Amino acid sequence: MPKASPGPRDERGVLSARILRAAQEAFADAGYAGTTMRAVARAADVDAALVYHYFGSKEALLDAATAPPQRWLDSVATTWTMPVPQLGEALVRLMLSAWSDAEIGPVLRAILQTAAHEAATREKLRLVVERSLMGVSQLGTDERDRMVRSGLISSQIMGLAMMRYVWGIEPVASMDEDELVAAVAPNLQRYIEEDLG
Repeated sequence: MPKASPGPRDERGVLSARILRAAQEAFADAGYAGTTMRAVARAADVDAALVYHYFGSKEALLDAATAPPQRWLDSVATTWTMPVPQLGEALVRLMLSAWSDAEIGPVLRAILQTAAHEAATREKLRLVVERSLMGVSQLGTDERDRMVRSGLISSQIMGLAMMRYVWGIEPVASMDEDELVAAVAPNLQRYIEEDLG
């Protein structure tokens, strides 16, 4: 007798998305070690067997939960094409909007929270930074200059994200967005345009 499917195709898609969102929140809040398949199932209000059915293992669930949305990757690439005088502000505003986004923010939190302890997520983070945050940059006079400038920019953006959204350290965590842009964008603009020697 054939095995019954978990439900209609559209229902399966809804359940899978609900499980994935619960997993992103769990990994972001508790890290990999503190997250269990059973806890994710409870948060998603499904049976734990369904989590295994869709994702197979905790490792596979983490991989799915930390996959950067293509919409975000596209917006990063588009932002790097902004005119140079506007680029620093545009990059800060992109970071703020991404972390506030209901789809993108939980993924970014899950990535940063688990990367320190999970090699697979750390490698994913490295590739995202090298290919998307740095790789599309056209700054600098040669390849090394381009990598130094885009690397310093990325370090500032990621540090700000950690302070504000992961660790919640005040006053950065509750600063007005325009205030943050005014404070941080000029530093990024220095990395973009000025002599770093």
